[in-house]
Amino acid sequence: MLDALRRKLSRGRRGAPIVVVSGLPRSGTSMMMKMLEAGGVPIWSDHERSADIDNPKGYYELERIKDLERETDKSYLRAGRGKAVKAISFLIKDLPDDNDYRVIFMRRDLDEVIASQEKMIARLDHGDTSADAEALKEAYRNDIVRTRLHCKKRTNFELVEIHYRAAIEDPAAICRMVNEFLGGGLDEAAMRAAVDASLYRNRSKSS
Repeated sequence: MLDALRRKLSRGRRGAPIVVVSGLPRSGTSMMMKMLEAGGVPIWSDHERSADIDNPKGYYELERIKDLERETDKSYLRAGRGKAVKAISFLIKDLPDDNDYRVIFMRRDLDEVIASQEKMIARLDHGDTSADAEALKEAYRNDIVRTRLHCKKRTNFELVEIHYRAAIEDPAAICRMVNEFLGGGLDEAAMRAAVDASLYRNRSKSS
């Protein structure tokens, strides 16, 4: 109750929230960005990274945000108010306190995440892909927990978790959930149409 009141009082001072689409690499963040774009949310991307075989629909990235951990002047992020921007979960802790954030946190089976990452690395010929899968999964689990706790304890953050498989299997329900989280007014039918189930190419054995 007290947290909700604090959030309400602070919103007027910080302007429209920045919608942050986050998650582990290869967790469905690009798909969510495409859904938001279709639904009518302005997208903040520099389009420097072109679509390729790993992300045929595009990456929707903003290159500068990748340096967020090292930057001291983060005031440029104010330009993202009212827009959606993509940032990996590791960077959530580095977002400055002078904005409100609505974090759409994409979740995906960790075996699928790792399989997708390994295939991308192999295609790009970026060296050894034989990292310890269990150690990597533990690191990812810790990152997820840190992100949740960070968003929970900061009054200018709100978070919703969206599972990639659920978005593929029941896009209508996920679009409705995201629309409600962002205050309504999005085109849910267009969001549903942006979901391409054929791109779900790395499924766990339990799928």
